[in-house]
Amino acid sequence: MTPANRVMQSYGRCCASPSFFDTFYQHFLASSPAIRDKFTKTDMSSQKHLLRAGILNLVLYARGMSDTKLRALGQSHSREGFDIRPELYDLWLDSLMLAVREHDSAASSEDMSAWREVLNKGINVIKSFY
Repeated sequence: MTPANRVMQSYGRCCASPSFFDTFYQHFLASSPAIRDKFTKTDMSSQKHLLRAGILNLVLYARGMSDTKLRALGQSHSREGFDIRPELYDLWLDSLMLAVREHDSAASSEDMSAWREVLNKGINVIKSFY
C-alpha cells in the first residue's frame, strides 16, 4: 500500500470521529502563543471545514494532483498574507499527529510515518512561499 493510501484510510477513520478536528485545534492552539494569537478572531466552525479540505489537498498532492491549491494556500499564508512563519507548520503537523493517534486506534507506526511523509511534501510547497 502506498503512503498516500495509508493516510487516506487513516484520515477516513479520523473523520469518522466527530471530535477529531476539535482535538487537533486543542493541541494546536496549546502548542504556541503565536498560534493562539493567529486564531483570536477566527470562526472555528469555518476553520474546521478549511482544515478538512486542506488535509485532503495535501494528500491529493502527494498522490500526484496539481499543486495549484497548495500554491494558493502558500501565497495566502506568506508574510504578505497571514504571515504564518515556516516553523509553525512543524507545530501544526505535530498537533495533527497527536490528534490522529487519539482518533485512529487502528493506526500503525507505518501509518504514522506515512502521515508525516505525505503531508511534508505539500507543507514544503506551502512553506516555500514564505
